Amino acid sequence: MASQPAYWVEAFDEGERERLAPYFTNTDRPVFALRNLPEVVKGALFARYSRSAKSLRRLFLDEFYDQVAEQRPPVESAVGEERATRFYRRVLDEYGDDSVAQLAGAHVACEQASNLLTKALEWGRLAAYMEQSTRYQSYTDKPGGRWRYHLDPDVDADAELGGEYRRVLDGVFATYAELVPAMIDHLGRTLPPEPGVDEAAWRRAVKARALDGLRGMLPAATTANLGIFASGQAYEALLLRLRAHPLPEARSYADLLLHELRQVIPSFLERVDLPDRGGAWVNYLAETAEETTKAVDALLGDPAPHEEGPSVRLVEFDPAGEDKVLTAIAYPSLRLGEAEVATRVERLDGDERARLLSAYVGERTNRRHRPGRAFERAVYTFDVVSDYGAFRDLQRHRLCTIVWQRLTPDLGFEVPSEVSQAGLGDRYAGSVGRLADLYRALEPRFPAQAPYAVSMAHRVRYSMTMNARELMHLSELRSSPQGHPTYRAVAQRMHTLVAERAGHHGLAAAMRFVVHDDVELGRLAAEQRSQARRTGGLPA
Repeated sequence: MASQPAYWVEAFDEGERERLAPYFTNTDRPVFALRNLPEVVKGALFARYSRSAKSLRRLFLDEFYDQVAEQRPPVESAVGEERATRFYRRVLDEYGDDSVAQLAGAHVACEQASNLLTKALEWGRLAAYMEQSTRYQSYTDKPGGRWRYHLDPDVDADAELGGEYRRVLDGVFATYAELVPAMIDHLGRTLPPEPGVDEAAWRRAVKARALDGLRGMLPAATTANLGIFASGQAYEALLLRLRAHPLPEARSYADLLLHELRQVIPSFLERVDLPDRGGAWVNYLAETAEETTKAVDALLGDPAPHEEGPSVRLVEFDPAGEDKVLTAIAYPSLRLGEAEVATRVERLDGDERARLLSAYVGERTNRRHRPGRAFERAVYTFDVVSDYGAFRDLQRHRLCTIVWQRLTPDLGFEVPSEVSQAGLGDRYAGSVGRLADLYRALEPRFPAQAPYAVSMAHRVRYSMTMNARELMHLSELRSSPQGHPTYRAVAQRMHTLVAERAGHHGLAAAMRFVVHDDVELGRLAAEQRSQARRTGGLPA
């Protein structure tokens, strides 16, 4: 078992522990599974979790327990469990049918996970994730008496670097805590509420804008809470990836996850730590990753990176992508082979093509009305350089094929203009600079852990491949006024490139809910709707 970091333990009194016990697999560890709760309660808990500074168990006690307790007390039952376990083993051993592990799942809360770890946890496509936001709550509290950052045991034990790591990160968080109220005051003066705007909604929008501006100061070591719902098969794959991961935190977290999951779906995880099954798979993943790195270095080299501004480049697309979408639209309604359908589509003039595409897209009244899978025939690859904060949000679009390069401070950063206008730019830049210096001190001795010291303002390069249907979802969602300015810019540029560089004007026009306008208090409209629901002015 990998050495475990020192996680803080949340304080619950005896009565609270009794109330929690039927519903959670433990009350004193950072990873725990949910049980004996209605599915709708689990989903609501996770949804609330992402916007709250509270732990999931505290949130349950404060906001959900009374309603759940009104129902019949939970009764744990093992009826049929032994027979089901025997059947699963027989199916898997005799037939090798892993698909049976897709039919049972579990809700797990992962707390005190660094931002490096959350990216590893969220790698799998076939799972649902709700990660704590850095946009809607400030990281100014000190749970367990320490700022919210991960402390790697090996780094902490280093006589020279352990103290420096703590000193720098403590200083960054202390500065962040001082700048948050100053930024809120500045925005409150420069963006006053317009007549008729609800004051409570305006204050929340101002706070969100302030946190947007300052989140770049936070290091990748910043911890977050993450809710996961996945099948047994998806959890098995996740555990194997974590066990092969170069980051010690990931490997130790795998042990915590496995312990809790075996309390709720044990049959689906029997192979994980068997030497000839999961052990062999972990070795394969680790060895191929290491050998690939060596081969790339030997064959291609790795030139020193240099500072680079934000950019979005469309590096690969099919010029015939729009034709292929039209072919896929027409194909189900005809009795011809695809080649013959494609030939007929080629004969259509511009008006006819537009008519066919318009019929398929229909009257979209909101961004959730998306056309079908024909749009998946056009595929685009974008090479993106953006700040790490924007990457974190875009990375969660799991239908994309996304790969990213090592997180370093080498590509540089920029101070948000609003932070500079508030007179806080020097302190912001000073904190980010100290993190970069810490990275360079850590990198020779602790290469896997050094990225903990990279700030969310530092830029990272990543590649995103997606089809037009996923691009419609991503660009419309991430360009919305309440989005963060940096990922709004990425989504807007992707949409523009599809029209202007790929020449797929019809597909780009179908993405009618992409917002290219600049906004000031992007969260204001959403906060006003939320406030109206609170006061009974709008339906939920």
